[in-house]
Amino acid sequence: MRRLAGHAWVLVLGLLLTTAVQAQPLRRFALVAGNDEGGADTRPLRFARDDARKMHDLLVRLGGVEPGDARLLLDETAEDFLLALSKLEARAREARARGERTSLLVYYSGHAKDGSLRMGDSALELEALKRRLAATPMDIRIAILDSCRSGAITRTKGARRAPAFAIDTDAVHESRGLVILTSSSANEDSQESDLLGGSYFSHHLASGLMGDADRSGEGQVTLFEAYSHAYARTVADTADSSAGPQHPTFSYDLAGQGDLVLTDVRGSNEGLLVPRTAPAGAYYFVNPRGLVVAELHKAEDSERKLALAPGTYTVKRRMADRLRVGEAEVRRGSTTVLDESQLRDTPFSDDPVKGVPSRWREPRSYWTAGLSLGHQAFFDAPTRESLFPYTPMMGLEVGLHDYLREGWSWTFDLALGTKNATLELPTLSVPRYRYSLLTVGTSLVAEWPLGRVSLIIGPRLAYNAMRRDFEDASFPDQKYGVLTPGLVTGFRWRFSNRFEFNGSTRIHYFFYNVDSQRSLGYWEFMLQVKYRL
Repeated sequence: MRRLAGHAWVLVLGLLLTTAVQAQPLRRFALVAGNDEGGADTRPLRFARDDARKMHDLLVRLGGVEPGDARLLLDETAEDFLLALSKLEARAREARARGERTSLLVYYSGHAKDGSLRMGDSALELEALKRRLAATPMDIRIAILDSCRSGAITRTKGARRAPAFAIDTDAVHESRGLVILTSSSANEDSQESDLLGGSYFSHHLASGLMGDADRSGEGQVTLFEAYSHAYARTVADTADSSAGPQHPTFSYDLAGQGDLVLTDVRGSNEGLLVPRTAPAGAYYFVNPRGLVVAELHKAEDSERKLALAPGTYTVKRRMADRLRVGEAEVRRGSTTVLDESQLRDTPFSDDPVKGVPSRWREPRSYWTAGLSLGHQAFFDAPTRESLFPYTPMMGLEVGLHDYLREGWSWTFDLALGTKNATLELPTLSVPRYRYSLLTVGTSLVAEWPLGRVSLIIGPRLAYNAMRRDFEDASFPDQKYGVLTPGLVTGFRWRFSNRFEFNGSTRIHYFFYNVDSQRSLGYWEFMLQVKYRL
């Protein structure tokens, strides 16, 4: 009996110890990467980095990841990705040495080609990533991959000329606690939306993590809830797209772990509460930029909370014959209760967030600034000898890109040049002078991307101010100014995330009528190094 009692105590003690270990808090790590560049044969994406920023913010705000345990990589290389992963692994080993349970969530949004994630001009093989995650010293590992081809308004991500890579949807039995979520199946495109400001999959995953996937109402979003929500909403929203429906995939082996809580909405004091008294239906929340940042699907006689970040949002609820639209402000550190009485009825024709309204349709623009080196030369040899000599120039250029239309650039340039020259006239002794040139111009160019290199062409308008200062004081100094139309063509080479190298040729024409009536043409060749602001 004593022996049986002893065995019973050992069994009870073992169960208690097991329960204690399982009850330990989970130390969470996150590696989040977004890359708009995919190297050769790809067109730069528009929202991959934004999707990564959103996911990083969500995991830190709601996912229990401490800021020091999260890494955010934007347009970094595969080497940078693996280095960041190694640093997180080192921190995880230290945590495990202290007896802590650990988890790792890896999120990537960007290009993919030939079975590899494309990070700029570098690549990370998918199978190598799976092997690395299987060997990572974490109790639970989750990989979320949002990548495929890119397109236009509803565009596909990761444009490639090879078949899509496949991710095995069977459980990875050789490693415990490994989960892989993908935005689409092996031969489908992952699609982006201008109205959402990101990919459909990442948008619905993020919206679900903020609370829309919490159908149980417990205030926690589990891995299975988040995936189920993202799957259903992604398929529904892409069913009518030109690329066809998109089906996310889910591969997991969480034996002995149970479902994992990804976010805890209850732990956030900030957010918006749709009360029980509010009507059932789908609510959409739009930020000041006109992007639908989150959705909430409310059932009858239920209370739902969405952990929105602080800010002012347009709220829209679609009804059978009209809309209800209003504003809600989420203040830092407090929960805002949606007041249905503050919403107004609006006909569908006046929907402020229907489709892509004109004030939101413009592509997201950016500025560049750079230095220029080049020269100006006239086509006519007598003109170069007697009027306007060949002149080296140095200048500045500022450009506004993707503002008027995607792929269009509006640039403003200024250049100065000087040269000592001799006036060749048969009736005079040879007088020496200093020639000065100031050009101020603006161009509107369209570009055709070919990977990191783009071809450009467009009209240009410039004002030239020329001056001759003679060494011989008996000769009066001379000034001449003229407005000249022209054409610019060349290339842009984005050799890094922020820097680009441009080469352009400008051809201009003007009518000269000072001492004779003649048409003159000149050309400029400029090399520029620009920085993206």
